[in-house]
Amino acid sequence: MHKLSPIIELLGRVGLALLFLLSGIGKLSDYAGTQGYMESQGVPGMLLPLVILLEVGGSLALIAGFKTRLVAFAMAGFALASALLFHRNIGDQMQFIQFFKNVGIAGGMLLALVHGAGPLSLDARMGKGKA
Repeated sequence: MHKLSPIIELLGRVGLALLFLLSGIGKLSDYAGTQGYMESQGVPGMLLPLVILLEVGGSLALIAGFKTRLVAFAMAGFALASALLFHRNIGDQMQFIQFFKNVGIAGGMLLALVHGAGPLSLDARMGKGKA
């Protein structure tokens, strides 16, 4: 398993990032609808560009292993904030699942925060892969 660890770390980063990447792209394709939904939940719609930037830019950085610890910290916080803001009705089975999906994603991001990107990353090439 040790020989496969760098590949598994890369696949883990890609897996965590894909959900955010696709979500960010989806928000771009239905910008007005997403903005309206955010506002209906009490979140200012003017924050949407920052959300898209974090989801798309953060995903690409995570996949590349660039500033992994910082990006993982930001994305963990974003996942938890999203759970609390948009999926708080845990009496509804779908909202319960969405809430704990976000909690699980935040947990994966916290692992990336602690362990770094691994050797197959820009962080490693720049000497910051595993502290």
